[in-house]
Amino acid sequence: MSPEPTPSPEPVDHRPAWEALLDSLEHDAARQAADPTAVVGWSEPAGLGPVPRDLVGRASRLLAAQRDRIAELESDRRATLEHLGALRAVDATREPRRAVYLDASA
Repeated sequence: MSPEPTPSPEPVDHRPAWEALLDSLEHDAARQAADPTAVVGWSEPAGLGPVPRDLVGRASRLLAAQRDRIAELESDRRATLEHLGALRAVDATREPRRAVYLDASA
């Protein structure tokens, strides 16, 4: 007697989870665009499986938007560092207006 074949597991439909994730990421991106000071927390989801083929374009557009936002933030960071450097350079040239040291031995 041959062993009975084990039934293959039913394929899991990851589409609802992917749609929910993309909805959430798009919502966070829109909120960040409207209010750049908004802090958005994120953690990597687990168990999603591969992106459904018909959602690849949507995920790619979202990825492109995220990369654009990262480039903007990096540009803003560099500009801020340049401004801070200029402020520090100006501050370093100022003469102190009052005593800098106190002679406590006198």
